[in-house]
Amino acid sequence: MQASTIQFIILDIINAMFQYPEPAITMQDTSYKLAAIIILLLTAMVILWTIKFLVGSNLLKLLLRNNQEWDDVLYEQGFFNRLEHIIPALFIFASAPILLEFNTLLLGFVLKCAQIYLVIFSIFALFSLLNTIEVLYERSNLAQKAPITGFIQVSKLIFAIIGILLTISLILDKSPLLLLSGLTAIAAILLLIFKDTILGFVAGIQIAANRMFNTGDWIEMQSYGVDGEIREIGLNVVKVQNWDKTIATLPTYTLTNEVVKNWRGMLQSGGRRIKRSIQIDMQSVTFLDQDMIDDLHNVRFIKGYLDNKLQELQNYHQNEQIDQGDLLNARRLTNIGTFRAYVEAYIRKHPQINQTLTLMVRQLKPTEHGLALEIYCFSRNKNWVEYEGIQADIFDHILASMPLFRLRPYQSITDKSHLS
Repeated sequence: MQASTIQFIILDIINAMFQYPEPAITMQDTSYKLAAIIILLLTAMVILWTIKFLVGSNLLKLLLRNNQEWDDVLYEQGFFNRLEHIIPALFIFASAPILLEFNTLLLGFVLKCAQIYLVIFSIFALFSLLNTIEVLYERSNLAQKAPITGFIQVSKLIFAIIGILLTISLILDKSPLLLLSGLTAIAAILLLIFKDTILGFVAGIQIAANRMFNTGDWIEMQSYGVDGEIREIGLNVVKVQNWDKTIATLPTYTLTNEVVKNWRGMLQSGGRRIKRSIQIDMQSVTFLDQDMIDDLHNVRFIKGYLDNKLQELQNYHQNEQIDQGDLLNARRLTNIGTFRAYVEAYIRKHPQINQTLTLMVRQLKPTEHGLALEIYCFSRNKNWVEYEGIQADIFDHILASMPLFRLRPYQSITDKSHLS
């Protein structure tokens, strides 16, 4: 059917509706233009409703029912709902020149509107496609290596800028390249406006390339009061849920510019470190007498230690011809050294301590607060609650065992009544 035939059919319908005795309406009249626009819009709406019915019905779900996950995610992200708007726009773009052939001004306006509509929903469809890529990536094993949220947001920003440039070029009837060249004149202003975006993009590349952080990592930033789990690494901001359930929002580039402690290594290792010391009153440090040695011989963990040490001291005295009653030259066991050996033996037998990682009990530098005895080991259980329970049980036992060695923990007396 020729274009002129369709136009004449519309003219005949209009004349019949208004009951003109002879064709009095032409293609240049407002009545014809209005009728043509209404026909275009109604047909486009019928096409859109038909497609919506097919997309919203179980027919599309049946077609997408397979073992592939990507098409289900596309449906969930609304890709098909946004794509359905493109077909009516294409229909108007193809049909308008037929109905409005002799109305150049109106035809140009309708075509521009159809093109702008097409650009907008094409960008929305691309956004849904990018969201689908992000969801599929987060569900894969690759998500444990590097996040891509920042790159997805950069891609959306680029497509949005392209969409805006195309829309403006259609409205002004100018080439997009001409508009793009004009942007160089305000490049400094754009750099100022998008400063955080640019810094975040560069930081995102560094984070992904060096695998510095990922969603789910436990990070600590003392300068910002952040101590929790990363929930999202975006283009501009990073969301961290602190352990008190508050949400901290930080600029992305702070992860590369500030000091950040990442606990991922601990979570991936064989244990969580216990590093805590007990302050011992130095006035309670003394040599072991025979009564104390006899009592400590009943302690299973250090019975072998005492036997070996006593034999070692006896051999030393015999070789050096030193009388054990010589208080200056004779070597004797101390309660602090024996206690340190007991604590180490106790920890080495503890079922919740990883014996393959560093384990030691050491003395730190004496201070005005006493002699610090530090326990350094790794708990097998890395869960926070269980870890704190294991650590507390160990130090409960150590503190309760000190009187057996005639040792006292150091404690500052703050109540003045105790001094009187």
